Amino acid sequence: MSIILNIETATKNCSVSIADKGVILAIKELNNGNYSHAEVLHPFIADVLKEANLSSKDIDAVAVSKGPGSYTGLRIGVSAAKGLCFAFDKPLISIDTLQSLAYATKVSEGFIVPMIDARRMEVYASVFDANYNEVRAIKAEVITENSFLSYLETSKVTFLGDGALKCKEVITHENAVFLADYFPSSKEMAVLSYEKYKKNDIEDVAYFEPFYLKDFVVIPEKKKKPTF
Repeated sequence: MSIILNIETATKNCSVSIADKGVILAIKELNNGNYSHAEVLHPFIADVLKEANLSSKDIDAVAVSKGPGSYTGLRIGVSAAKGLCFAFDKPLISIDTLQSLAYATKVSEGFIVPMIDARRMEVYASVFDANYNEVRAIKAEVITENSFLSYLETSKVTFLGDGALKCKEVITHENAVFLADYFPSSKEMAVLSYEKYKKNDIEDVAYFEPFYLKDFVVIPEKKKKPTF
């Protein structure tokens, strides 16, 4: 058996699954439009273990979505994963969030562009071919009418994820297909984490940090004028 706990908290979808050799045994997720990860993540972990009739000690590895995505969401997921790895002396596996999202759909030809909504007209995006090979690395980019034009001019391009909603308003090329109602999920993580587990492609638990892509910026509150 190769029991892997998969944790996905990079977006508003809080998702946890337990899988054996890449096959889902139990999954629990919530996407209610809010970041409720702090409240539901640990109960979800307990729930999937109970449903699969397993305990924390039965886990062979813990996989976590490494980003890009929400700063707070990533911190919560990575902290939980590292805590489990330290407590039970298990290896930590990190999964590229956009690669996992790409696996949520299948195309016979063309390109898949998984994208996560960032601020304003910005998205986190990468480009994969129909066989899920990455053909362009992850970028944080502002969407314009010319975005991804070199791919659109040669083939169908499937824009996948909540960032695709922005693109639909701007990119009007006939080769563009938009699938906006998709979020990264621990369901797609299962196969990817098992492949990494077989290769012993693991992280240093003590030093691993999420891939934020952009620096986290705290916007200070404006000082209120004193009232007399």
